[in-house]
Amino acid sequence: MRVLLFLLCLLAGSLHAAEVIEADICVYGGTAGGVAAAVEAARLGKTAVLAEFGNHLGGMSSGGLSQTDIGNKGAIGGISHEFYQRMGRHYGKDEQWQLEPSVAEKIFFDLVNETKVPVYFQQRLASVKKDGLRIMEITMENGKVYRAKMFIDATYEGDLMAKAGVSYTVGREANSQYGETLNGIRPHTPKHQFKVPVDPYKKPGDSASGLIAMIQSGDGGIPGQDDHAVQAYNFRMCITQNPENKRPIDPPANYDPARYELLARYIDALSATGAPPKLGDLMHIQPMPNGKTDINNNGAFSTDFIGANYAYPDANYAERAKIWQSHEDYTRGFFHFLATSPRVPEYLRKEMQSWGLTKDEFCDTGGWPHQLYVREARRMISDYVMTENNCRKSLKLPDAIGLAAYNMDSHNCQRLAKNGHAENEGDTQIGGFPPYPIAYRSIIPKAAECENLLVPICLSATHIAYGSIRMEPVFMVLGHSSAAAACQAIDDKVALQKVDIKKLQTQLLAEKQILEWKGNPPKKTK
Repeated sequence: MRVLLFLLCLLAGSLHAAEVIEADICVYGGTAGGVAAAVEAARLGKTAVLAEFGNHLGGMSSGGLSQTDIGNKGAIGGISHEFYQRMGRHYGKDEQWQLEPSVAEKIFFDLVNETKVPVYFQQRLASVKKDGLRIMEITMENGKVYRAKMFIDATYEGDLMAKAGVSYTVGREANSQYGETLNGIRPHTPKHQFKVPVDPYKKPGDSASGLIAMIQSGDGGIPGQDDHAVQAYNFRMCITQNPENKRPIDPPANYDPARYELLARYIDALSATGAPPKLGDLMHIQPMPNGKTDINNNGAFSTDFIGANYAYPDANYAERAKIWQSHEDYTRGFFHFLATSPRVPEYLRKEMQSWGLTKDEFCDTGGWPHQLYVREARRMISDYVMTENNCRKSLKLPDAIGLAAYNMDSHNCQRLAKNGHAENEGDTQIGGFPPYPIAYRSIIPKAAECENLLVPICLSATHIAYGSIRMEPVFMVLGHSSAAAACQAIDDKVALQKVDIKKLQTQLLAEKQILEWKGNPPKKTK
């Protein structure tokens, strides 16, 4: 009994010692969109706090995605455009859309420091406490408690949204669900596809021998139907050929060249056609300032780890850590195979050997990016779902809070054995439309689910529409607009679903957000 009382006293003491952080607005997620939200809230006179899962600010904008994807820079306003103007000042230009990761993170820190927004790192969400339709507080695994009048989920995963009981989906919807043509399993995938046939079987020509590594089992499903596949993730690598700033790209501890048999066969098959691949055919090498790069996926077998991320959106932190590590191992192995394998032609090995990680980027992680490119995870299901029709038809919306401007874009979702050869499925790149508005209704939950939560990143959109919206400048636009709405809801003492849209839009326009496309000329960089 005495031991039990002692344990109860210890428990009571630990509960009493839990730190409680109170603010008008709590932003969960230190992504670029999260920083924009926190800064906007503070500028509007509200107390704001920013809680981040990891150790860095900026998400992908400071995590290796240095060649900014947007489509039309003229569609970007507000704090988002301010960020790129600040980048420009650093490089002696009006604005800059190619970013060194460390410079981008410094600017995010400048923004939060100037507005005196407190930032807490290593904040892993454990639970959400609601009173009816209102979130009252959120608790982290380390015991910290955040209480606020309004909450903004600015994570790539939608963790706060999910724990708050808000409806969401993962994967691709059927085309029939929302009257689309580009959603679901794709009947044809012409881009980032194998240019020549490559045998997928352990014993070439013998399907009974089983599949080699990096090819998934099954037939891939029926075109146009829904599935739970998630477009591929990768790390956007910052590497250099500058010998004074170069460090080696070490192989993973579990390196096995057999994992890259498909790559070896593909290189052989291309070489047999008389068109041997260059390194740039196997990865997109995008030059950045000061001799650095942003490496992205390119072609049939590249830095995208196709099919390895399906469990990620709903996984717990331990499971996600394993998925992150598996992606790092895959990428390190990919580079090491190209640099060392006798299956790779000497000219290609030498070219790969000329590259290394940078010494002056990602210093606390050994030169490796601190952010996995989570291109898509959970997506909220609200009263308004952004669809392909918003993109193609540029639908007029009475509650526009910003513009999107990129192609409808999805990386591959599956790699299968089809008709005796390897085939990728899911890549979609369809453009040809002007910037279009994003609905306020798409960043707030249904009224019956939660009245004080905004979701500017895992917003309500189908897989294919999200593929157009999901760009870092747009996430900053939506973060800015979500915080403005939160401030208005606090001032007017209303639920987010009752915010006066015209009043909100007037506020946003005064802050140089762009809510309607009028053929604005694209922003020019000197």
